[in-house]
Amino acid sequence: MAGMRIVHIITGLSAGGAEMMLYNLLSRTHRDRFYPIVVSLMDRGMLGDRISVLDIPVYTLGMQPGMLPTPDILWKLIRTLRQLQPNFIQGWMYHGNLAAYFASRFFAPKVPVVWGIHHSIAQLDAEKQMTQAIVKLSAKISHSPKKVVFVSQTSKAQHEAIGYCQQNSCVIPNGFDTTRFQPSSQARSEVRTTLGLAADTLLIGLFCRYHPMKDHANFFHAAALLTKKYANVHFLLAGTDVTLANQDLQQLIRIERSQVHLLGERSDIPQLMAALDIATLASAYGEAFPLVVGEAMACSVPCVVTDVGDSKWIVGDTGKVVPPKNPQALADAWQALIEIGSSKRTALGKAARTRIQENFALDPIVAQYQALYA
Repeated sequence: MAGMRIVHIITGLSAGGAEMMLYNLLSRTHRDRFYPIVVSLMDRGMLGDRISVLDIPVYTLGMQPGMLPTPDILWKLIRTLRQLQPNFIQGWMYHGNLAAYFASRFFAPKVPVVWGIHHSIAQLDAEKQMTQAIVKLSAKISHSPKKVVFVSQTSKAQHEAIGYCQQNSCVIPNGFDTTRFQPSSQARSEVRTTLGLAADTLLIGLFCRYHPMKDHANFFHAAALLTKKYANVHFLLAGTDVTLANQDLQQLIRIERSQVHLLGERSDIPQLMAALDIATLASAYGEAFPLVVGEAMACSVPCVVTDVGDSKWIVGDTGKVVPPKNPQALADAWQALIEIGSSKRTALGKAARTRIQENFALDPIVAQYQALYA
């Protein structure tokens, strides 16, 4: 094993934002300097095999979703880490951070630990009770990691306000692969053909898992308002449990079903993203630095986002920012981008891609992590 051995401990390897950022980081890590290893507290998820293809070992511990790491899981983790002999441990998300902290206590000398926080907390009492408990416990021990990395300025301020240590924290935003996510007129036409849509159909997209935080109710309420004025608008959604089989989601749809395309989990998100006229983040809370916004912008797609986490900072003046849980505001912002016409939307999209390239390109973000490790 050449280079510094870095073990990344993460809750699971689904296709969420933090998990994708880990994958992006691993894909660009300098392997002559660093030897990365991934430990998933749960299973291999969607990304385990993709990480293995990078020639990076992936270990799984079998923790059940929604649970805290049990003594058995922690003991498995300690045994695994003793086998791996890391020089450095990085936690990802609350469970991964806690597991990294407790496991490191069984090493002498202690292995340096970094935490990664990918969630924002506008109101702690709005979170699940288990999340509240983990956040409060983490705040009490937050002085112990060598560094706490927040992906969001908003998240850093919110966590410090509820007791997180201020002396060892920093912000490293998420980074975006602008070669993987880029504009494509071919994708635009192919996706419409696949969906059986006319070439001039307006496509508004929402790509995220089905979860209360993502507020699909807000999205579909706004869609109902918009379709009263525009007949040629269709809505493209993808993500875990975003399918017709999801009865709860079906009940939220307030418009003609023929105008809604529910694609579930997909591996071709860059192509789907590049086909959109407008990308949307409708979330009510919890977002820190949502990857989906930067990915759409890298595809030269203007975005309408709710003002959660650092969404406003990401978009800048290249899209629209609206209050969360306000479907009228969301519909009005969509309408404003429709009314400016195709050429002005294209110009906004180009400005959005330039903003990502200049501020949030993946390689400079990876360089910040590697400087931290070094």
